[in-house]
Amino acid sequence: MNSQSRDSIPRHIAVIMDGNGRWAAARALPRPAGHHVGVRAVKQIVEGCARQGVEVLTLFAFSSENWKRPKEEVSMLMRRFLEALDEEVAELHRNGIRLRFIGNMDQLSGALRERMQAAADLTRGNAGMTLVIAIAYGGRWDIAAAARRLARRCMAGDLPVDAIDEAELGAQLELGELPDPDLLIRTGGERRVSNFLLWNLAYTELYFCDTLWPDFGERELRAAIEHYAGRQRRFGLVPEQIGTP
Repeated sequence: MNSQSRDSIPRHIAVIMDGNGRWAAARALPRPAGHHVGVRAVKQIVEGCARQGVEVLTLFAFSSENWKRPKEEVSMLMRRFLEALDEEVAELHRNGIRLRFIGNMDQLSGALRERMQAAADLTRGNAGMTLVIAIAYGGRWDIAAAARRLARRCMAGDLPVDAIDEAELGAQLELGELPDPDLLIRTGGERRVSNFLLWNLAYTELYFCDTLWPDFGERELRAAIEHYAGRQRRFGLVPEQIGTP
C-alpha cells in the first residue's frame, strides 16, 4: 500500500467503463478497436487498485440494456470477453486475486458460463483483492431477483413477512456478502449511474470524469482516489456527530 492512510483508500471501488466506442470513432477505427484497448485499461486499473490496497473492485462490463445493441456488436463483445477471460485468469490467480461474476447468467451462453465458473473456482481461495465482473447485470433486475427470493422463503414459511428489512433484502443482492462501494467512477463524460448497483450505491461517493475508458490509467485512478479522500462521508449525520467542524 502507498503512504496514504487506510481511511483515504476506498475499500470498494465500482467502475462504469464508458467511452470505448467513442475512443475508436475519434480515431476513425472500428468499434472493436476501442474495446480491445479498453481491456488493456482494465488490466492497468486492476493492478493499480491492488497496489493501492483496494479490497474490492467491481467493473460494469455488460449491462442488461446492452443486449439491445446491434447483434454483431453484442457477439463481438461476448467473444472479446471470453478471450480476455482466457488470457488473464492465470495471471489474476498468480497475483492472488479472487474473481467473481454477477448478473443474469441465464442470458449467457453455456460455454461462457462454464468458463466463468471455472475461473471463479480457480481463484476462490485467493486472499488478495476481489475482482467482481458485472455482466448481463442491471440494478433493477438485481433488486427484483432479491425480492423474488425473499417471497419464495415467505411462501415456504421460512421467513415472516414482517422480518423483511433492509438487511434481509440487501443480503439477497448480488453483492450481498461484500461491502457497498465507497467510490463509483464513471468515465466518458456521462453523469448518471445507468442502472448499476442501484441499492448498493445509496451512500457511495460519485466521481465522473471526461476521460474515455481506453485512456483511463493509474494517473486518473489516483485522481479519483484523491477526490474520494477529500470527501466527508456523513451517512446522514451532521459534521459534529462525526467529530469534524
